[in-house]
Amino acid sequence: MKIAVISDTHSLPLPQKLTKALSEVDLIVHAGDICDGGTLQVLKKIKEVKAVQGNMCDETLKKRLPLKEYFECEGVRIGVYHGHGPAKDALTNAQEQFKDVSVDIVVFGHSHQTLKKEIGGVIYFNPGSPNDVIKAQFPSYGLIEIHDAKIKIKLIRF
Repeated sequence: MKIAVISDTHSLPLPQKLTKALSEVDLIVHAGDICDGGTLQVLKKIKEVKAVQGNMCDETLKKRLPLKEYFECEGVRIGVYHGHGPAKDALTNAQEQFKDVSVDIVVFGHSHQTLKKEIGGVIYFNPGSPNDVIKAQFPSYGLIEIHDAKIKIKLIRF
C-alpha cells in the first residue's frame, strides 16, 4: 500500500509533479489546511482521500471534515491531525491528540516544516507543504509505504 501525505496546501495550485505522483498511490492523506472545497474535489478526482480540517479551512469545509482522523491500513494504525495554536507546538499538539489511542504513525501539519521523529514507538510525520514558498524550507510531500505491516516513510522534495 502506498499513501501520499500532504498538508498545508492553502487553496494554492498543486504542483504538476505532485498531481502526477498522487495518481500513482493507493490513498491520499491530507493533514489539514486544504482551505476550500475545490481543492478537496481536485484531490478526490485523483484518488481516495482521507483529510482533516485545518485552522485556516473555510467554515463549509470545517463542517465536512473531522478535527482528527484514525484509520488502519494493512494492520498499521494511522492518526491524522492538523494542529492549532503556535506552529512551534505542532508536534506536542499532535502527541496530545493521540495520547489515549494506540497508533503506529501520527501525520500532522500546521507548521509547514518537515519532521519525521519516533517517540515512544510512534512515528510522528509532518510532510511540510508542497506549494508554500514563504514558511516552508522547500516544497515537499510524504510517502508512506506499508508492506506486511512494515512501514517505510519517505520525504520527497521538489
